[in-house]
Amino acid sequence: MKKEYNLKKMKEIENPYKKLKKSVGINLSPEVLDYFKKLSIEVKIPYQRLIDLYLLDCVKHKKKLKIDWAA
Repeated sequence: MKKEYNLKKMKEIENPYKKLKKSVGINLSPEVLDYFKKLSIEVKIPYQRLIDLYLLDCVKHKKKLKIDWAA
């Protein structure tokens, strides 16, 4: 390994991972958060990623929520 490197020769490139995810704020009920946190421990995936995977599955299968409002 060199003691010093000349970084002036390096070319700047755009971060390829910059556009992969978008940070958003979302309010979740405690029950939902607890569910995904517990599930994340079982499957050994961070709960944020688990929620993202579930929502991606909804998008992929064009799932729509059925809501019956009580009158």
